[in-house]
Amino acid sequence: MTATLILQPTREKSLRRKHPWVFASAIKEFKGTVRNGDTVDIVSSEGAFLGRGAWSAKSQIQARVWTFDEKESIDNSFFLRRIEQAMALRKDMIEEQNTTGYRVVAGESDGLPGVTIDKYDSVLVCQLLSAGADKHRGKIVWALKKYFPDCSILERSDVAVRAKEGLEQLVQTLHGEIPDEIVIKENDLNIIVDLKRGHKTGFYLDQRDNRQLAAQYAKDKTVLNCFSYTGTFASYALKGGAKHVINLDVSDSALETAKRNIEINDLPLEKVSFVDQDVFRALRDYKKAGKRFDMIVLDPPKFVDSKASLNRACRGYKDINMLAMQILNPGGILFTFSCSGLLSAELFQKVVADAALDAQRTVHFVQRMTQAADHPVSSNYPEGFYLKGLVCRVS
Repeated sequence: MTATLILQPTREKSLRRKHPWVFASAIKEFKGTVRNGDTVDIVSSEGAFLGRGAWSAKSQIQARVWTFDEKESIDNSFFLRRIEQAMALRKDMIEEQNTTGYRVVAGESDGLPGVTIDKYDSVLVCQLLSAGADKHRGKIVWALKKYFPDCSILERSDVAVRAKEGLEQLVQTLHGEIPDEIVIKENDLNIIVDLKRGHKTGFYLDQRDNRQLAAQYAKDKTVLNCFSYTGTFASYALKGGAKHVINLDVSDSALETAKRNIEINDLPLEKVSFVDQDVFRALRDYKKAGKRFDMIVLDPPKFVDSKASLNRACRGYKDINMLAMQILNPGGILFTFSCSGLLSAELFQKVVADAALDAQRTVHFVQRMTQAADHPVSSNYPEGFYLKGLVCRVS
């Protein structure tokens, strides 16, 4: 029998607005026995049904809602329906962009809290980040095999956030044979994806549109690609006619893959340099040496892990943007990003504006950027918006 989670009086407003999270402070009491990941019915203090979700004993978010429909069971068919709905949402994008790498499921935004699924050609890579997602692994795999019968399935749940759910990190093959790497097609470019060791699920699919935009700005420019990872911004810049590109990263293996990405696309390798150095230190060295660029891409890792770290993160974003502005030629272009969900777009723009003041440069925000269409934001889950970027002209 399904256990029942009863909310405190006046704490059901977010559930009535279809927000999928229930925090520990909102819970009045339980009826029944429940284990980590089990399905619970969530009701108001007066007993009205609000949702059916997964219980997480360790997290501050103690329930994540699977469905707001009292008649819907959390069975194999439920997960298949959610995947079908997610794919219908992405159908036009996949066809228009002719890409073989895209996000199939984006967690709460697709009605599957804690579930991330990316498709890299013939391989599906899953991250199961919540207790409920972990509990229903078998059902999720069944649904994926049903919808994508020709795909292998790899789990890359090797992320620290699982500890908050009382779960261990793990990497495992869930179905079929998994190669170490695979090549996807994106906007007529070939891209190598390291499936088993690469960042996140192997690649940053959310920057697809922004990479294409960068190509439009890169013609005849010297480009510095910071936090370059496997160099896809550089590949796009070369495709757009860049004069020279520097890939800057602290990972030898990522820079080697960046080189291979240039080679498999028959792009001019002689126009690319690969620098293994910390970005903050490299920017200061370039400033000291009087080195200047026409275009800089700043795509750093997430600086904000919690609200407590927000101020420190803002200082980091301000510092790195100030340094980048100081080594741009007059009229240069800065592509700057933050993937920290806790940093709002408004605050990020303010940080970049403050960096311009400290750099003593005049900056105009030419365009705003966000995550690609296969990373949608549901109206009832604004937290799904995390990637924000600015195209800046620096005078």
